[in-house]
Amino acid sequence: MRILISGFGNVLRCDDAFGVEVARRLEQVALPAGVRVVETGIAGLTLVQELRDGFDALVVVDAVDHGRLPGTVLMIEPEVLDVDTLSWDQRHELLTDMHLTTPERAFVMARALGVLPENRLLVGCQISDPEAVGEEMTPEVAAAVDVAVAEIVRHVNALTASMPA
Repeated sequence: MRILISGFGNVLRCDDAFGVEVARRLEQVALPAGVRVVETGIAGLTLVQELRDGFDALVVVDAVDHGRLPGTVLMIEPEVLDVDTLSWDQRHELLTDMHLTTPERAFVMARALGVLPENRLLVGCQISDPEAVGEEMTPEVAAAVDVAVAEIVRHVNALTASMPA
């Protein structure tokens, strides 16, 4: 099984660095064969390009704002819009960002190109302040990095264990 793990985020926007930091930590973990970790940062187009290599599953890690307590780790099965159901204006609004800076935009593009795996998971962490600028995450979000790493390793191990030998 080929699994891609992608860490999104902006390291200059405090808690938004969450996905990038999780990806960096996962690069230091012994993961099963076939698992690739990439640091996408704010270039979702990188994710789309990576997916062109063909993967069975995708795990994207990003900071989220769902009104939870800061540092709450969420496991979300993302729904992805079908570009064919969108109006021209909606397509333009969603896809003209040349970097595809959010996972949602990258998902739509990957689906339109036929490279988005059916098995996908978004591991999000509730941020403290979406407008904060700086190079350090808040203590709550920084502590959540280890939680997310453990959950991702558990998820990846479950996926690879479910594959026939």
